[in-house]
Amino acid sequence: MNRAHCAVTPGTGQRLGLFPELTTAIVNADPILCGDMVDEMGQVEESAVLSVPAESVYRAVSDVRRMGEWSPECIGVWSRSRQFGAGSRFIGFNRRRWWFWFTSCRVVRADHAREFAFEVRTFGMPVALWGYRFEDRGRSSLVTEYWRDLRTGRSAPAARLLGLVFTGTPPARRAAVNRDGMRRTLDRLKTALEGSADDE
Repeated sequence: MNRAHCAVTPGTGQRLGLFPELTTAIVNADPILCGDMVDEMGQVEESAVLSVPAESVYRAVSDVRRMGEWSPECIGVWSRSRQFGAGSRFIGFNRRRWWFWFTSCRVVRADHAREFAFEVRTFGMPVALWGYRFEDRGRSSLVTEYWRDLRTGRSAPAARLLGLVFTGTPPARRAAVNRDGMRRTLDRLKTALEGSADDE
């Protein structure tokens, strides 16, 4: 998995060997572009009730290889793992319109039928925490998808600038874009799993 990473020491943009033309921009990052604009909106949650037990929803969501079935951005996942518990790693491939990017991910929570979450990094820098909480309601469940921005500290300007370059989303719009993506993800998840339950 380390082959997918580019070693970057926070605060030293000169070591970003992949894109030398970005070095000056990262080192001298515009505070308007890469400042703390998202601190107050660095967390987003969306919920939906699915007519499927929490255990079934957890089983589907925790198989990250299926993420492309419901995510509007993820187009594929690569991993050596077949089961995804805490510590499992995978690479997500994402696309939005003409932007394409990949991220290195590590599962940080795998509490069966209760919560599943993974940390996202790019070139070794922390980007975000994505996760799902499941509340069992018998034959149905309340599913909450959440996102937390982890672009803080010395690496934040570089991570935010790379986020803009690779995804096309300015920091000020990231929360709104993610909220829209969560709603679409939950809608697709609901359609897929409730449809499967009806077929059984």
